[in-house]
Amino acid sequence: MSMISLSKEHVQHDVDPQSGLIKAEGFNLVLAHCSACHSTSLITQNAMSRERWLETIRWMQETQKLWPLGEAEPMILDYLSTWYGPKKSARRAPLPPHLLPAN
Repeated sequence: MSMISLSKEHVQHDVDPQSGLIKAEGFNLVLAHCSACHSTSLITQNAMSRERWLETIRWMQETQKLWPLGEAEPMILDYLSTWYGPKKSARRAPLPPHLLPAN
């Protein structure tokens, strides 16, 4: 089974091998509501704030026929913004000078 280490939590979390989603509170709701219409890779490749996830949900409701999420919506937003929220940096750290090529 795959594991992912997240420095913000300093805890390892299981990744569902089928969906690629982190198994944490809200996982089942996200899997049920989101993967009914699209691949979970659309979730894992994004890194949005809670507000941006909400805007995306509203857009899907207005244009893509997503149903009202009701009481599940806050839990779905918690999951998405926690595990697929903005990243500090998408780039790797710079190489230390001693590892750079000589001029």
